[in-house]
Amino acid sequence: MRGPSGFVLTPRAEAMREPLREAIALVESCVAGVPQFDPGKATGAFRLSTPDRLSIAVVPALLARLQKAAPNMSLHIITAERQRALELLDAERTDCALGWFDEKPGHCGAELMMEENLFCVFRRDHPILRRGKAFDIAAVLSFPHVVVSASGQGSAIFDDLLKRHGLSRRALVAVTNFTAVPSLLGGSDMIGVFTKLAADAFQTSFGLAKRPVPLDVGKIATQMVWPLRYERDPRHLWLRQQIRAVYREF
Repeated sequence: MRGPSGFVLTPRAEAMREPLREAIALVESCVAGVPQFDPGKATGAFRLSTPDRLSIAVVPALLARLQKAAPNMSLHIITAERQRALELLDAERTDCALGWFDEKPGHCGAELMMEENLFCVFRRDHPILRRGKAFDIAAVLSFPHVVVSASGQGSAIFDDLLKRHGLSRRALVAVTNFTAVPSLLGGSDMIGVFTKLAADAFQTSFGLAKRPVPLDVGKIATQMVWPLRYERDPRHLWLRQQIRAVYREF
């Protein structure tokens, strides 16, 4: 379509650019006689880093795909936030990284996977759901919160977003991963604020309730990042295709 500076890609064309580039790379490698990746016969391990919020939602779905298409491959997951994830890529300890990245290094490729809203998560009989009680940000912040942060400092992205509105919350419990979160929320009046995929997993697997955060705080973007040195490697191309397919199913 035409833009102020000439023709620009439509949103649909922009979304198709990376998959088309990978498809072209696969065709070129076939023509050039580069050894192809046969997932049905392949052995070894795919190595992926994700923040903990994605591990509980994305990893089970990705593993299910791999078990069907590449039964002899294993999946190694390292829980890592932004900077650590990039360090792991540089050290060749991972093949791809999923997460929210402020800036993508020039030596890496990147693709937007999803933008997620934030949700409040709590037990199903939580007092915030009492009839006649307003579900607004004041009510959400009137209860103590459980905060998941890789640093364990009691602050997460939601706290930064609250500050923009001149608001804050009380972190009663701060943990570095999601392992204890279901029991902490299920046995108390605490509230957790997580991205949609994590909130969906807590609702489906642990019977917790979820509601959209009643404040316009925007969305959290998740990108897939990989080293450009593996841009056209058939094995890496196939892995990225599987990750992309998982996100299309959400």
